[in-house]
Amino acid sequence: VAGFATWSQFGSNLEAYSFQVQHSLREVLSARLPKGGGGGVDSVFHFWYTIVIFMKSKKNLLEQLNNLPHFNKNMVHQLGSQLGLKNGTVNTYISRFLKRKDILSLKNGLYISSDFFAKNKSDISYSFYIANILRTPSYVSSWAALQYYNLTTEVIRSITSITPKVTRDYETKVGTFSYQSIKKEFFSDFSLVKGKFDFFIAFPSKALFDLLYFRTNQFRGVSVDEIKKMIEELRIDIDEMNKEEQEKFYEKIKKHIL
Repeated sequence: VAGFATWSQFGSNLEAYSFQVQHSLREVLSARLPKGGGGGVDSVFHFWYTIVIFMKSKKNLLEQLNNLPHFNKNMVHQLGSQLGLKNGTVNTYISRFLKRKDILSLKNGLYISSDFFAKNKSDISYSFYIANILRTPSYVSSWAALQYYNLTTEVIRSITSITPKVTRDYETKVGTFSYQSIKKEFFSDFSLVKGKFDFFIAFPSKALFDLLYFRTNQFRGVSVDEIKKMIEELRIDIDEMNKEEQEKFYEKIKKHIL
């Protein structure tokens, strides 16, 4: 319709001058549509005005999602409700956002925005935060935690976490996340690291314990000397671990070996 540069521009300040916009749109339509159209102006007006409202609400919803580190479908419905949108409309938006890759799916019903991910993907704490919320309860451990503590220089292609739930892997567009199941009695010795993104991670001694626990089938048939040799072969710099953590590590494995 003549008189407006783009529909997105037309809708950008809709709330500020809604009445003026409606009046101008009616004038433009009245001037351009044939006379005697039998309600043509009103019909076209409602059609275009609905499109503008649709575009405006969709833009507002996406802008709010872009500020969240993660969100689920219920959260999107709540935000949509605040914008006067029905759940059915919000579900349509979610489908379109996914198709356009404005948002990315972590698993069924759990998402992050592409914009937020692009701004934070280089921050390892965000990846660990995602690992925590993707499967709860869990804590980051094994190679990922050892690298975090600068105890290994190995390239990490996935983030491994420990959980009392069943073992499971998630291949997502933001990375690969692996979860190893451990007995509830061993789901311990981790802490909450607070910062821009909070996350749970194993203490250094527990990260190494978890790695070898699964690698040796729960330390069956191995000696302490074999464990030390394995640590060396895996190029884990245990000497960089403080003495207290080293002592805790060997105390743990001796309980299983002896």
